[in-house]
Amino acid sequence: MDIAHLLMKTKEINISVGICTFEELNEEQKTVVEKAIEATQNSYSPYSHFKVGACVMLANGRTVIGANQENAAYPVGLCAERTAIFAAQSQHPDQPITHLAIAARNTSGELVSQPISPCGSCRQVILEIEERYNHPIEILLYGTEHIYVVRSVKDLLPLCFEKTDMDA
Repeated sequence: MDIAHLLMKTKEINISVGICTFEELNEEQKTVVEKAIEATQNSYSPYSHFKVGACVMLANGRTVIGANQENAAYPVGLCAERTAIFAAQSQHPDQPITHLAIAARNTSGELVSQPISPCGSCRQVILEIEERYNHPIEILLYGTEHIYVVRSVKDLLPLCFEKTDMDA
């Protein structure tokens, strides 16, 4: 065994993720999930054929949807989560986001059975929104078999880079 490994301290990170069915959600959660599913139809994904929809709910109860938008020059496309968040922030900058739901359709056009999770870029954007409003965003990751319910993006992004890290 390597001596450096014996001297190394470790930090254990635990997260809690709720797992439920659609029927077990409350009305607000059902609303954002249903709208995220509907938003998959707005996806422009001629290259991946993977249609992702997202819906955010604002503190005032309004909802804003987004869908992934692809481009032949892949880096200039945008994920569903960020289209929804950026639209909400540009139209309602005074309203914190309370919920975010994400749903997807596979290349056959069927809703995915297992929940999908936001990419790293989307996770960082969600983190910035949580910090901006000092309010966690409940994230609902939809799959037909079950839904993951996460209380904050920090559970999806442990050891995250926060604005306070720049002051350290």
